[in-house]
Amino acid sequence: MRALTYQGKRDVRVETVPDPRIQDPTDIIVKITSTGICGSDLHLYEVLGPYLDPGDILGHEPMGVVEEVGPEVTAVAPGDRVVIPFNVSCGHCHMCGQGLHSQCETTQVHEYGTGASLFGYTKLYGQVPGGQAGYLRVPFGNALPIKVPHGPSDDRFVYLSDVLPTAWQAVEYADIPPGGSVTVLGLGPIGAMAARIALHRGAGLVIGVDLVPERLDRVSRYGATCLDLRRYDQGKELGDAVRDLTDGRGTDAVIDAVGMEAHGAPVAKAAHAAVGLLPDKVGRRLMETVGIDRLTALHTAIDLVRRGGTISISGVYGGSADPMPLLTLFDKQIQLRMGQANVKRWVDDLLPLLVDGDPLGVDSFATHHLPLEDGPKAYETFQKKADGMIKTLLVP
Repeated sequence: MRALTYQGKRDVRVETVPDPRIQDPTDIIVKITSTGICGSDLHLYEVLGPYLDPGDILGHEPMGVVEEVGPEVTAVAPGDRVVIPFNVSCGHCHMCGQGLHSQCETTQVHEYGTGASLFGYTKLYGQVPGGQAGYLRVPFGNALPIKVPHGPSDDRFVYLSDVLPTAWQAVEYADIPPGGSVTVLGLGPIGAMAARIALHRGAGLVIGVDLVPERLDRVSRYGATCLDLRRYDQGKELGDAVRDLTDGRGTDAVIDAVGMEAHGAPVAKAAHAAVGLLPDKVGRRLMETVGIDRLTALHTAIDLVRRGGTISISGVYGGSADPMPLLTLFDKQIQLRMGQANVKRWVDDLLPLLVDGDPLGVDSFATHHLPLEDGPKAYETFQKKADGMIKTLLVP
């Protein structure tokens, strides 16, 4: 089969690799029909090379049709249409029972002390082959796949793999009071969808912040009040603009949908670049002991949220020595909630919104549909925020 593989920093290639096969009685093989490129994939493209090997198959937002099932699989059958969550979760351990599928005890990566394994996402999370490929081996075939109806296009359902549950959890964790206010920092796929979900769930004011015109325009069309970060001197005046919209307090909640890709932190940016050039063993050691993130977005969130408010972090951070303004956090009585999305936990909330209409606008959410063979160019374009690219679906 053909698959998009990591080869080095800013170097991904589509290569011919062996087809996956059934290895466990509860495995299934899925023929991929659509697979997304996620903002988190850019962390692999740019920063997390020390945890990847050349040839690793990337991608964690796939859907398709069941091709083959193991002898103990009863929940799905060949021909069924399924979406595959990015968490590799068993569905029956203590953590899965608590709805914490991203912490699945069956697939936790004990070597690195991390949570559940993820498809297509480095040694830190199990080095499981990903879904930007023709076929995907999926374990836990009776618990993990999300069965969806035939009929609507893949665009209707594919975001159940990551974008929808991640954005839904971001809003859930933000704990926005009825009719309350939230600022969403970063209007890429997760931020844009979080803004739509917050409005759908009854937020009275949603403020979106970004510096890419196309992102600002498309979120404002859904009813959000959008602020162009380029007007605010690297964010120093942004807090005043948000407080002007909220009786001087700041919003009830802030969703940080940016993570470690934030602009405006040249020292940390240089450190990221340096780590990416080091031998893998040395780079891993530095990231695990003195790694720092570009914290501009998080510091902005702390400034924008009202006293007693909540910050919900859905953007990925990877540093282990990040300085935090604990005095300010304590003084403002800020609550922090964060973590990888627990995909299966939110499916029952989300699936009715996809089967009975399209209130979140998923049918038109993708800005680009490209063949898998164009994946390397798509990564480059997405990394440069060029060509209006916000969300790309690849078709094997």
